[in-house]
Amino acid sequence: MEPKTIDIEIKPEVAQGHYANLAIITHSSSEFILDFAQNMPGLPKMQVASRVIMTPEHAKRLLNALTENIRKYESQFGEIKLPVNPVMIPPFKSDAKA
Repeated sequence: MEPKTIDIEIKPEVAQGHYANLAIITHSSSEFILDFAQNMPGLPKMQVASRVIMTPEHAKRLLNALTENIRKYESQFGEIKLPVNPVMIPPFKSDAKA
C-alpha cells in the first residue's frame, strides 16, 4: 500500500508569515483558539497577528507534532534554554469580539 500524499498550496502573502512572540490560548468544549500576538516595547497595545481555531483533537495533534519537532531540533542544535525567571505578562483585556 502506497503512502498517501497531500498536495498543499501556500499563497505568497501567507508564506511571508507573521512574527509572534506571544501565544494566547483559550478553549471551549468544542474548540481551541490560538491567538498569536506581538508584544513590542513602546507600543500601547499588543497586536494579534493571527488567530487559529481548531478542534480539541487537532490541538492534541499539534501538541504531539511540536513535541516531536522540538525533540528533533534539540538533538540537532542543542537544548532550547528557557529563562529561570521568565517575564510574566500581566492579565490582559481584549476589546475584540470572538
